[in-house]
Amino acid sequence: MFRLRWLLMAVLVALPAQAQQTSTPSGEKQADNMDIVLAKVQADKKLLVAENMNLTEAEAKGFWPIYEAYQKDLGAINQRLGTTVSAFADAYNKGGNIPDETATKLTNEYLQIEQDEVNLKKSYAKKLAGVIPPGKIARYLQIETKIRSAIKFDMSKNIPLIK
Repeated sequence: MFRLRWLLMAVLVALPAQAQQTSTPSGEKQADNMDIVLAKVQADKKLLVAENMNLTEAEAKGFWPIYEAYQKDLGAINQRLGTTVSAFADAYNKGGNIPDETATKLTNEYLQIEQDEVNLKKSYAKKLAGVIPPGKIARYLQIETKIRSAIKFDMSKNIPLIK
């Protein structure tokens, strides 16, 4: 449980910082440092998954390439979510009242991201069929869902309600 908490904290620190790719006085990009942090977070997440999946050697051989592909596709969804949250923050910071047109656009983008995430899970559950048993597919989806739920919960605490 301690490892999961550390992972979640690292992800929560890394995601907002990744969006701010500014240069330091020495000219070194903070993004380079964030790449290191994100690589560590990804490695820790993979370790957390490995510790909880109890894969046989044969299962692991088929599972890990699918896991890596899923993480890559999930990264694209995370990028879109970050862009949408940033757009909301920009609109909100202009006075708190978000025009109906902007609110509708952001709502539609968010709902599409949620739908795309569900579709991605379905797609990868099918890819895992025959590679690992159904119970382990469910376990993997539970692990991913718990991690994402904790991240989304923490994000939601910091996002104000539209006025």
